[in-house]
Amino acid sequence: MFMHNKRLQYTARVDVTNPGLANLLLEQFGGPQGELAAAMRYFTQAVGEEDPGRKDMLFDIATEELSHLEIIGSLVAMLNKGAKGELAEAVDEQAELYRKLNGAGNDSHVTQVLYGGGPPLVNSAGVPWSAGYIDTIGEPTADLRSNIAAEARAKIVYERLINVTDDPGVREALGFLMTREVAHQKSFEKALYAIRNNFPPGKMPPVPQFASIYYKMSHGLDVVPAPWNSGRGLEIQTGEPAVDGGDGNAQVNLNATEQAALEAMATRLVSRPDIDPPTGAELGESEGAADLPAGTQIQPDQESP
Repeated sequence: MFMHNKRLQYTARVDVTNPGLANLLLEQFGGPQGELAAAMRYFTQAVGEEDPGRKDMLFDIATEELSHLEIIGSLVAMLNKGAKGELAEAVDEQAELYRKLNGAGNDSHVTQVLYGGGPPLVNSAGVPWSAGYIDTIGEPTADLRSNIAAEARAKIVYERLINVTDDPGVREALGFLMTREVAHQKSFEKALYAIRNNFPPGKMPPVPQFASIYYKMSHGLDVVPAPWNSGRGLEIQTGEPAVDGGDGNAQVNLNATEQAALEAMATRLVSRPDIDPPTGAELGESEGAADLPAGTQIQPDQESP
């Protein structure tokens, strides 16, 4: 059961209305790294979680993300209040109002006209929120790693939003939200490493002969030795096919009927390397190109513009 507390988790203050900034903040309202995506990610994971401790953590953080959604939505609404009233009551001449909305930048005129200054579930480019943002796979050792990365991405977006505004109240609220992303990363990482067998994700063991190999898949310059290619537990090898000891050619076993049909198709569609027919492109380049002997080089018309 959820109960709404009318007070925000963090007091949101806006010094000067700014539709353009409001539009940018929608990235954390209805965007892929935003608060709704985070809340739905952790809520759905919590519902399916079997471990009671992790279940509580996921529900708690999901609920907090909903409170963050409320903070972002409140900031968007307050930043839009000036333009919202002006647009609704037509207090300006049409040209002046259009200039003010477009002058705010970031397609703020779109969100003003379509949504009346309210916080729609879209990102800053107007793309609707999608459940496709949620990449839960139902395996805690994989989902917790994804959650850590999601919180990291959200923190980076908050940093960028802080850097585009000098409104002290907005900066403080965004700083709080950014900091909570860090706290959530800590919780998710502790939960991950509290699982004794957390790597590799899943139950099946990797194939031993390939599990600790770093394949150098490029030619030319020497690889730079580093922990991720030749550190503890890793061995670097050149990535020459085929590493399984085979010849590297794709193989499939066909029955007699399949083989006959495949051979008939190959015969019907065979290409002849002994002919050089004129192409549509050549016919369009010069008059009479189709009458030239095969292999003749066609020079472009020097008089053509």
